[in-house]
Amino acid sequence: MKNSFILFCFLSLFSFSTSFSQPFLKTSGEKIVDDAGNEVILKSVGIGGWWLQEGYMFETSSFANTQHELRKKIEELIGTDSTNIFYEAFLNNFVTRRDIDSIAAWGFNSIRLPMHYNLLISAAEPDTFIDKGFQLIDSLIAWCRPHNMHIILDLHAAPGGQGHDQPISDYDPSKPSLWESEENQTLTAVLWKELARRYANEPIIGGYDILNEPNWELGSSNEILRSFYERITDSIRQVDTSHIIFIEGNWFATDFNGLTPPWDENMVYSFHKYWSACNTSSIQYLLNLRDTYNVPLWLGETGENSNHWFTQLVKLMDQHNIGWACWPYKKTGSVAGPLTITKPAGYQVLLNYWKGQAPKPTADYAFNALLELTDSLRIEHCTYHPDVIHAWLTFPNQSQTIPFRYNTVPGKIFCTDYDMGYQNTAYNDADYQNISGPGQATWNSGWSYRNDGVDIEQCSDGITNGYNVGWVNDGEWLIYTIQVTQNNYYAFNIRYAGQSTTGKIHIEIDGINVTGTVNLPPTGGWQSWRSKTTSGVMLESGIHKMKVVIETGGFNLNFIDMAVTTNINTRESNNNSLFNIHYDTAGRNPVIKANYPDKRPFRIKISDLSGKIILSDTFDDIYKISDTVPDGIYLISVFNTTNCSTQKLMINFSF
Repeated sequence: MKNSFILFCFLSLFSFSTSFSQPFLKTSGEKIVDDAGNEVILKSVGIGGWWLQEGYMFETSSFANTQHELRKKIEELIGTDSTNIFYEAFLNNFVTRRDIDSIAAWGFNSIRLPMHYNLLISAAEPDTFIDKGFQLIDSLIAWCRPHNMHIILDLHAAPGGQGHDQPISDYDPSKPSLWESEENQTLTAVLWKELARRYANEPIIGGYDILNEPNWELGSSNEILRSFYERITDSIRQVDTSHIIFIEGNWFATDFNGLTPPWDENMVYSFHKYWSACNTSSIQYLLNLRDTYNVPLWLGETGENSNHWFTQLVKLMDQHNIGWACWPYKKTGSVAGPLTITKPAGYQVLLNYWKGQAPKPTADYAFNALLELTDSLRIEHCTYHPDVIHAWLTFPNQSQTIPFRYNTVPGKIFCTDYDMGYQNTAYNDADYQNISGPGQATWNSGWSYRNDGVDIEQCSDGITNGYNVGWVNDGEWLIYTIQVTQNNYYAFNIRYAGQSTTGKIHIEIDGINVTGTVNLPPTGGWQSWRSKTTSGVMLESGIHKMKVVIETGGFNLNFIDMAVTTNINTRESNNNSLFNIHYDTAGRNPVIKANYPDKRPFRIKISDLSGKIILSDTFDDIYKISDTVPDGIYLISVFNTTNCSTQKLMINFSF
């Protein structure tokens, strides 16, 4: 965390001392380009949860699914004045300069800002604009400018609400929606005209996303939606002819029926994609729209899935030159975003009360608990998920894994600290993404620590990093990058727990099975931990890839302690060994003869009993040990791609 603070400070100083010339974005045929005509692929973070708190983001869905419902709950506890203080602190802490500096440092080039109209304009007084929202936009512009980052202004909650899905737009069914009220539509037009007037000459603003995810019955061909969009476009163009206008389809930005052809020369069709397969056929109708009308596409919102899905999605978008915006930036109780908000104990007490599981707290207690929550919003108090960032920005362009932790041997390797990568590169897991629809599949049964298909839960063992791998199935595996600090023989001390069945596991080093099958008898409980130790195998110093393979599942894994040992895994010469030892016709030079020449080539290592490597070489069928090897007792290890055999041998050329 100290290094993070240094980075934040450096970037903050950098922002004060450097100025840039920021180009306006515009459309050119099927592309978004800058003033020089260079194509710009928007890779954005949607900072949802800042101006508009959807219930699922703060674990309030069961009793307050929308922001106005949550605010009412809070006011009932602490009063209106204290609620205003809470929301002021919430807005000031959720996104700060440090957040934007970090987003830029991670590699994103733009921000999608989901706005709630009630921070910008008064519904009761349509000609009265609210300073707070514009101040937040102005601050965001100032923070993005040093990084050449663009901001897409997104009206996420329009007056009255634009959809049946209530939390997305803070819709209140007891009041007229956007579509049921001419006053609400007029208020929206006035708001967009004011936004365009204020930011007409601001190149940091990349464009105007007129309306997020409308979901309403708006005519057989969306004629009501098109008429509304044309009205808002006209309001904007009265004062701003420079900025891109982003248009979303009906039914959560998926249905563009009736919204073509485009009615503006600087327009982008923005679609959303969740919980579906990442293949060309899933977006072909959008590609056809782009090709037919020569207009750009942008994936304006996507996420809420596994790291593997993120990577495959970005690969698909890269294939078709489409930018994207990941969602959301931070929330409580989830590992699927760049940051997780650490939930204070006091806030959990409030959640329990609202759910009917605890007595009502005092107003002072509730107010202090809510202020603790606002402090937890700060990036320095959140949990950072590098695996999520790499899934969006690194792994779409490479297949190599990246270490999640610096694992040294000898030492303990916690099983949850496997390499970063995607399915079939860093791990193999039976369930690793959701392509079936909202809530239809889970990719992490424990929903903890990391966002891969690997199932991770909290661990209660005496020695732990806090988490263990669980719910393992036959054939699953994990890859670890390890740094062996010294040539030696190492035993694998496997820390595991299992309810009632015997599991089976083996460990590979650089593709070689060095342990054979290891049986893990039941321990009597999923958190009843026991150790199983293998005999030692030779490892050379340096960086290696270790693969933990689940042959038969039904247990949990905490760590593998790799320790120097004198209990060497030696095997007598027999038909199960990879090799036999013979001597040449003079009876002096030992000859290694492979038992399975069809599995060539082989690798041979000769080491003394301290672990020092005397000789390392490859051979096909027969290997003759020369008299350059000093007399002594040695361990001969022979490897092929699937196994390893070790035997002791006395060498005495002076006999």
